[in-house]
Amino acid sequence: MTLDLKALLATQGFVILPSILPATQIASLRSACTTVRSLAERGQWPHLRTLPKQFPPWSSDPTHGIWGIQHLLHPDMPHQPLFAASYFHDAIIHTVTQLLDGCSEDDLVMELYNLLIRPRADFALRWHRDDIPPSASADEEEERLREPAWHAQWNLALYDDRSLVVVPGSHRRARTEREREADAYERDMPGQLVVKLKAGDAVFYDNNILHRGIYDCDTERATLHGSIGHVAGGNVRARNVLQHGTAEWVERCRFDGLEKGQRQRAEMMRQKLVQMGRLEGGEVGFSQED
Repeated sequence: MTLDLKALLATQGFVILPSILPATQIASLRSACTTVRSLAERGQWPHLRTLPKQFPPWSSDPTHGIWGIQHLLHPDMPHQPLFAASYFHDAIIHTVTQLLDGCSEDDLVMELYNLLIRPRADFALRWHRDDIPPSASADEEEERLREPAWHAQWNLALYDDRSLVVVPGSHRRARTEREREADAYERDMPGQLVVKLKAGDAVFYDNNILHRGIYDCDTERATLHGSIGHVAGGNVRARNVLQHGTAEWVERCRFDGLEKGQRQRAEMMRQKLVQMGRLEGGEVGFSQED
């Protein structure tokens, strides 16, 4: 039976796809992530998510620990062709087109691809929606939640992963009074669900679902965190994407290491991101504050 991914995402706010990439590719990605993590921890890769900060902009100093590594598609990223091959993989692209109302590949825009890792110390993200600040009123939340998403976002686990916690269905409504009054790090939010992924599984989720991340320093983690946009998103997506500094390097990004079909797909999507950066220009601000 074929799953209606769009309907599942609309109903619960997330959908899990088991074993989305071949086991051999997962093994290669694990090895690449180990290399990249080692470089980042030695201060040899500047684009990081550093403790204790939750949201961009982040420092490039890894002294206090890191929980993420930014820009896997960056032209200077070690193993960039391997990461790019997973981002532009048929299974990912076909899922994205289904989730974005059956759009064409011609409509897709390259966005973000990052790595979430195990930090040196336990760490957690507060309950949040990615593009709606906690200060938003119920009316403001409802207005924003009615807007089209214009993108698909996913976590692809290279090891078993239980870090993402969501409140299913919360992407379709404003927060309840209980949710508004809860501690930012509430451990038992009503209706919460821990998203359990096996190595090789991917979860696609609405980034405005109420969610948080829990990082256990004793549990290995290497999870690819990506998003792909729709060309109709325009400036609606600009802040979410460009706040991460992507515009600084995307114009010199190349995908010569990919096979021809993937390379053509990647270049087409890259060009659309270049256009986004040129059209927006200047400061786009940030979606959240620590």
